[in-house]
Amino acid sequence: MSPQITTYSGKHFDITHPNPEAICIEDIAHALSLICRGNGHVTTFYSVGQHCLQCAKEARARNLPSHLVLAALLHDATECYMSDVPRPMKQLMPIYRQTEARLLDVIYEKFLGQPLTAEETRLLKDIDNAFLWYDLTYLLQDKPDSAQPQVHCLPDYEPRPFADVEAEYLQCYRKCQEGKSWI
Repeated sequence: MSPQITTYSGKHFDITHPNPEAICIEDIAHALSLICRGNGHVTTFYSVGQHCLQCAKEARARNLPSHLVLAALLHDATECYMSDVPRPMKQLMPIYRQTEARLLDVIYEKFLGQPLTAEETRLLKDIDNAFLWYDLTYLLQDKPDSAQPQVHCLPDYEPRPFADVEAEYLQCYRKCQEGKSWI
């Protein structure tokens, strides 16, 4: 049996042989709006889609170029196809991490025209790690020992309707494609 899933739009997607034609922004927006951060072990529902929007807003606030704002929006897009595995578990799954990295490169190539450079990846990882600190502190009530990171846009952990998150994700995507800000 191949590692294939059927997506929201009805496409068949093989995570081991990702076909860029089967990658669909509507599938990504829909799925990420419904997947809970922290494997669901949070004080309130907060979707991966909300997290990605938060990262894109922070990238915009840091005056990163439009393609990096879009990359921030897409940085967890693999989870649409592979689910959200918490970092401590991912460290135990080298094949999963390799598959995820290959898939993310395919997603970036499809939507950005190329994978990110090492420096671009570092910039986005800084944003992602900053919000992980806030998620751990406010959603899991497990404040890290590290200092509170400085961000321009504090996260809003109010639960939001899934459809609203999906619509905002798609709006952000379209505005980034046009080189405009949706904020």
